[in-house]
Amino acid sequence: MLLNQDLLREAGRVRRQLALTVELGLGAGLLAILQAWFLARVVNGVFLEGRDLPGVWPWLLILLGLIFLRAAFAWGMEVAGHQTAARIKYDLRRRLVAHLLALGPVPLKDGHTGELVNVLVEGVEDLETYFAGYLPRLALAALMPLAVLGFVFPLDLFSGLFLLGTAPLLPLFMFLIGGQAERLTSNQWETLGRLSGHFLDVLQGLTTLKIFGRSKAQVEVLTRLSDDFRTTTLAVLRVAFLSALVLELAATLGTALVAVSVGLRLLYGRLPFQEALFLLLLAPEFYLPLRLLGSRYHAGLAGVTAAGRIFDLLSRPLPAGEGDKAGSAVGQDEVVAPFIAGHPGRATALSEDKKMVAGICLKQGIPSGRESIPGAAGGGGRPAGEKGLPRPGLHIILEDVCYTYDPGNRPALQGLSLELRPGEKVALVGPSGSGKSTVAHLLLRFLEPDRGRITADGHPLDRVPPEEWRRQVSLVPQNPYLFSGTIADNILLGRPHASWEEMVAAASLAGAHEFITALPQGYATPIGERGLRLSGGQARRLAIARAFLKEAPLLILDEATAGLDPATDQIIQTALERLLRGRTSLIIAHRLSAAVRADRIVVLASGRVIEEGRHEELLARRGLYYRLVTASRGAA
Repeated sequence: MLLNQDLLREAGRVRRQLALTVELGLGAGLLAILQAWFLARVVNGVFLEGRDLPGVWPWLLILLGLIFLRAAFAWGMEVAGHQTAARIKYDLRRRLVAHLLALGPVPLKDGHTGELVNVLVEGVEDLETYFAGYLPRLALAALMPLAVLGFVFPLDLFSGLFLLGTAPLLPLFMFLIGGQAERLTSNQWETLGRLSGHFLDVLQGLTTLKIFGRSKAQVEVLTRLSDDFRTTTLAVLRVAFLSALVLELAATLGTALVAVSVGLRLLYGRLPFQEALFLLLLAPEFYLPLRLLGSRYHAGLAGVTAAGRIFDLLSRPLPAGEGDKAGSAVGQDEVVAPFIAGHPGRATALSEDKKMVAGICLKQGIPSGRESIPGAAGGGGRPAGEKGLPRPGLHIILEDVCYTYDPGNRPALQGLSLELRPGEKVALVGPSGSGKSTVAHLLLRFLEPDRGRITADGHPLDRVPPEEWRRQVSLVPQNPYLFSGTIADNILLGRPHASWEEMVAAASLAGAHEFITALPQGYATPIGERGLRLSGGQARRLAIARAFLKEAPLLILDEATAGLDPATDQIIQTALERLLRGRTSLIIAHRLSAAVRADRIVVLASGRVIEEGRHEELLARRGLYYRLVTASRGAA
């Protein structure tokens, strides 16, 4: 009955708190039995024995004490249950975030952001009732009826048999409707995921929808999805209300059977009044745990359905070397992004227990407490026995590297061999789908080769923890992601503990200091969600400033100058020339003009190196590079 193995393992982590919840509930139930006994004693004393108020006053005081004590136990059970659920939810959310960060961006591309948000927020929240209500009620539904029967059978065998015979009807009915309810709840979750995902798409693409006059059409789509969600929700509620009705009816009929049996024997003098009243008061208490379990059955089912999504995500295999990170320090102290306090001119660090402005903890530049790689930005560590990676001009070699995104499909890389010499600027060019981005993802350790190996100064990368390796790499993408916060917050992602002077120097080298100081709040200027208050050129200069601040020896540029006006392009080209100086650099050139200034151009096709050389050499060969250049000039 909804005993999900993954959820039971989670319950095992808080078994003491869960046991306390059940013990408090069991205590409240036993107090209810004693309360029924003393109530029957008071009524019998007043109406049959003719006692006055002073004669029953001691029993009344005990009865009142039991009532208040039962209420206290019931309150304690609710508090303990919700505290248990809160602890499990907190732990699950931390593990989910850690797992998502360890997975990296590439494995998550096959999912939808809206569905992931549902899992992290709604999915985890749906476990509240499962752990706070359903699981404790399940234990009480097994224990409390036995406790009641322990009092009933010594007093009246027939009443005990009535209760024992009708008790299985309630869980049997829950079992019968379970399949239908599970299907409806699963449909509800899927519908909610589609609605959330499409709503997020509409918000992110609002400008495009407005330009093409499709905003009203998307409103109709959202209306249809909302109506689907309403329909599936009402279907779930119908089953829930029907089951509640049947459970109440079964409990009422069982209580009525006991009442008739007790009443007849009381009428014929075969059962004393006090015992008969005690049995009548116990009958509803016998069914109460079963009814409460039934009332939480559908909420528990929603938790089990959500758990399926949660543990599907947690079961996704991690890239090599990421396992320790995912299971570790989300629960440990972390250093988060600095922010500007007071006037622009001074940077202060957030305390370790504060959240980053964007609400996202980033792991770049975080000390791990282990022996660090010499020169690594922000500190870090490595496994015992690993040699440190030298700082300046890394020598990167990819040997016979193969990678396939989906088994059965054509490999993205097929026996690719590539060398990046220390301080060399290498441009990757090739038609779409040739494997350029896959090479970048492999060097960023978002992917691991299926075959072959990658080394840095002779050190195999698969022996270096991915988090440590990424401290040696900077990335300047075509569309840099900026977090909601200040300009300083976003630059300092490159090195969270950098001084104010170092941050300003990095911005100056990136050609960003002039436009930043022209803003009313300078480096303390909020840039909005995804940096919407900045132009594309300004956003890229902040990304270059991050790279300057990080001071990593390997640099990856992903078309960092595409789509800019000539003046901005010149500023960024100058900044990039400074940034590339002395660093081993890989330039992902979707536009061939970006490859001309490289020391060496490597041409890819179908995941293989077809040719390489300088721009003039490749043009003279009249191979694939020549055809690509000719086609781009013709398109221009």
